[in-house]
Amino acid sequence: MTVFKTFWKVVKRYKGTIIGFTLMLVIFGSINMSSNDVTSSFKETKPDIIIVNNDNTILADGLVSYFKENANIIDVKNTERAIDDAIFYRDASYVIYIPDGYEDNILNGGNGNIEIKSSGDYTSNLAEMLLTRYIKAIKVLSKEYSDKTTLLSKVNNALDENSKVELTTKINTTELSRLSRYYNFASYTLIAVILFIICLVLSSFNKETTRKRIVVSSMDYKKHNKYILIASSLYSIFVVILYTILAFIIFGSLTFTERGLLYILNTFIFSFVALCMALFISTLVKNKEAVSGIVNVVALSQAFLCGAFIPVVWLPESVIKIAHVLPAYWYINTNDFLAELEVLSFTNLKPIWINMLILIIFAIIFIILNNIASRKKMVL
Repeated sequence: MTVFKTFWKVVKRYKGTIIGFTLMLVIFGSINMSSNDVTSSFKETKPDIIIVNNDNTILADGLVSYFKENANIIDVKNTERAIDDAIFYRDASYVIYIPDGYEDNILNGGNGNIEIKSSGDYTSNLAEMLLTRYIKAIKVLSKEYSDKTTLLSKVNNALDENSKVELTTKINTTELSRLSRYYNFASYTLIAVILFIICLVLSSFNKETTRKRIVVSSMDYKKHNKYILIASSLYSIFVVILYTILAFIIFGSLTFTERGLLYILNTFIFSFVALCMALFISTLVKNKEAVSGIVNVVALSQAFLCGAFIPVVWLPESVIKIAHVLPAYWYINTNDFLAELEVLSFTNLKPIWINMLILIIFAIIFIILNNIASRKKMVL
């Protein structure tokens, strides 16, 4: 129990550091959670287009009317330079040239010989889809109706049968995304505060005089490591509980839903990996001055490479491959997966169980390495 009590006595000296990292999580974690809008409806996008009508017939006017209802028609000077400028500056994404003889060509079973210009973006693809849909409809119906007015009426009726878009998801994707980003950023502060504090505390045990006392005492290295592991585990649990309370303050009841509890479980496992890593590093490093540099390298490298600071979807493929060898990658991967998962079931959660198992394997590796390093130091 002497080891256990001494551990907590030293921890109290560094409570300012714990508070500092916690404030960092609150401040920068809040900045990282930028979105507050909940998507609950679908809004159709209308492309910005230019129409150059050189036919001036009933069917040509019908095509113009169709696009007035389904797109934003931009009024520009009828010159190629003005049109090209509109495309270049994205004032319009699509240009439709209705040629002279369009109506006659349609009535004779043709496609109207329409020419187009496109910016190539997604709104231009939407405009092209609208044009293709209209031309197909009028081409088919022109075979049944010879009267132009009747033909236009039938075409408009056919194209007015729009599909209703309804969002069926029942989860609050925006809040879950914010919760995921909170825990993702917490991976940095967890590693930093656990590694920094535990390494500093244990550096006191690794002083030459203290280590010699342990060597000559009746306590073997395994028992010593057991007490250190218990005290460190309780400290890590305290940190996770503190961060969970902060999450509850920010997100409310969402923190303790089924999905929220999985975030917490994932964080507990990751914190255990962090403390095992800290125990191993503290066994190797005696110098307190070196601890700060090592913590910064370990914590910041994982934060940048694994998605704590920059979302994984924005990282290069080469960086993601490197991140696979770091524990934080599997922790953050679980958080991101939970934010996107529609239905919670044991089968759907299989990737999460695998990620957690990988984290546990990381922890076991660090424990084994720590025991090996401790035994060699005891012999020396």
